[in-house]
Amino acid sequence: MAQKIGGVLAQQARDEFIGRVAERAVLRTVLEADGPRLAHVHGIAGIGKSALLNRFTTDARHAGAVVLLLDCRRVEPTEKGFLQALGNAMGDEGDVEALTGRLGALGVTVVLALDTYEVFRLMDAWLRQVFVPCLPGNVRMLFFGRDRPYAGWHAMPGGQFLLQSIPLEPLDDEASVELLVRLGMSRETSVHLARYTHGHPLALRLAAAACAERPGLALEQVSLHQALDELTRMFLAEAGDDTTRHILEGASVTRRITISLLRALFPTLVPQDAYDRLQRLPFVETASDGLLIHDAVREAIARSMRASDPSRYLGHQRTAWRLLRAEAASAGGADLWRYTADILYLVENPVVREAFFPSGTHQLAVEPARSGDAAGVRAVIGAHEAADAARVLEAWWQTLPETFSVVRRRDGAVVGVCCKLPADALADRAADDPVVTQWRLHLARNPLQRGERALFCRRWLSLEEGESPSEVQAAIWLDLKRTYMEMRPRLRRVYVTVHDLSAYAPVVKRLGFVVLSGYDTVLDGVTYHSAALDFGSGSVDGWLANLAAAELGVAPGPEWLDVDARELVLDGVRRGLTPLEFDLLHYMTFQPGKAVSRGELLRQVWGPSYAGGSNVVDAVVCTVRRKLGKEAPRLETVSGVGYRLRS
Repeated sequence: MAQKIGGVLAQQARDEFIGRVAERAVLRTVLEADGPRLAHVHGIAGIGKSALLNRFTTDARHAGAVVLLLDCRRVEPTEKGFLQALGNAMGDEGDVEALTGRLGALGVTVVLALDTYEVFRLMDAWLRQVFVPCLPGNVRMLFFGRDRPYAGWHAMPGGQFLLQSIPLEPLDDEASVELLVRLGMSRETSVHLARYTHGHPLALRLAAAACAERPGLALEQVSLHQALDELTRMFLAEAGDDTTRHILEGASVTRRITISLLRALFPTLVPQDAYDRLQRLPFVETASDGLLIHDAVREAIARSMRASDPSRYLGHQRTAWRLLRAEAASAGGADLWRYTADILYLVENPVVREAFFPSGTHQLAVEPARSGDAAGVRAVIGAHEAADAARVLEAWWQTLPETFSVVRRRDGAVVGVCCKLPADALADRAADDPVVTQWRLHLARNPLQRGERALFCRRWLSLEEGESPSEVQAAIWLDLKRTYMEMRPRLRRVYVTVHDLSAYAPVVKRLGFVVLSGYDTVLDGVTYHSAALDFGSGSVDGWLANLAAAELGVAPGPEWLDVDARELVLDGVRRGLTPLEFDLLHYMTFQPGKAVSRGELLRQVWGPSYAGGSNVVDAVVCTVRRKLGKEAPRLETVSGVGYRLRS
């Protein structure tokens, strides 16, 4: 009897690493005293990057090196998140100087490897500019991801000597055939399958499994993308039983799989059994925070289900959103980022997803401006701003140069500029800037809660395109998202200004920006329009959850709460809410049926810096109940705990 695909794949996972002789040789030069200090290994999903990293890890340790491996999927893309993850790996904690000093004190060669680096792009400039220059001479840093190194790495002083870029190509014919023969295929069949799979390691393993289940299987020559889809469908058809197949399809809509998520997705199944079924599949990785289906397989399964059964696909997404949103409300630290990434994965609109996890490789680097960039900064400003507008930006450059970022080409030339001003750090220095004066006036009329912050994105400009949509502008907006992550959970509002509202209207509306009518500014005869994005009391994470809710058609609150107008609508009558009343009620709508403590409400609604007593919660609940009228019984008191909102 032919061995089932699951058994074949399990055996394949135990087979010895094959091929990659040249790539391993190049990587070993990193361990040499005069070898490169940095290496970027890059290739498409499923090409074997992690397998190569695991093999090199063994090689490096046999050579006497200490290896620290960080999976970027589990690290928050902020300076704090990275240093915390590195400190945990070292059994230590501290800032950049302390941790790099500890690495140097080890004496022996240390290899610091970042896997799945493509999801860590928000941190690329900081790693290159701040962290890597602080590394002692005994440390080598490796990056394994889908994208080739960005332009800034080549522009580093001595970059051509310090950096080794290693593209990971498909296995050659000899290695492909050798792998297939070892997996039980005849040499004749192996030659055919090697051509069909284009030497792609994951496709080779899936093809071997399919042929083991169906001897004599005829496979026509197709593209690699088509081959992966077809082989995945074959796997699903022979997954062993309908239950496992059903679980695998449902799990493919999420970034990671947990017991609680399986319980929500499949309420009629035993969640631990469902988890164990997935865990036994050889293309499912067991991580500290759940299970991860291999990207190439997960994406193929999701595409197939979305095409064949879109209603079930959407239903699974909505169920996942509700569960993730509820769990994220009580998450903190590293867990908060995991839930943020989980919710982002559900968002398929490119405007949102590309802003945090760009799929393409961009060769423009965004980094803090240096004193030597003065001429480049002035050239960009002068190319598009008239006298008065340019004078205002020049004043900010003179007084707060640290608020400026520049966009560089591969050759280091400045081709873009962005000025970001934290509103609470300006003191009285905005007096001569009429745009910022208008923003401050709006803040005074629409005040933030204690502990909340606002960010003024004062201006972004490309040398060639000005403020218009461009690759430079896209790079700046990506860097802006890094600032969002660094300032959360205190970041509440972002202000921007543009000349041409029509060019950005579809994007900014999708992201939640609102044009501020009556807050325009005229400089040099040109009108500068202002817009603001209010994240809400949930800061960046709440904003992302609401974007996902809108895309999935999930109502973020009960029908009687108008989130956009921040009002109650009862029997056709609108009732206004104070900021605290709205934030409390809005937060409770994401915890339907859950007993929420007063302490949790103080942290999430009043903010972490609030120093008053919990009786303020009772007072606001009392006023909310009066405004709820006949709906007031839904807001229940939970003795000794706090409150619960019944949906």
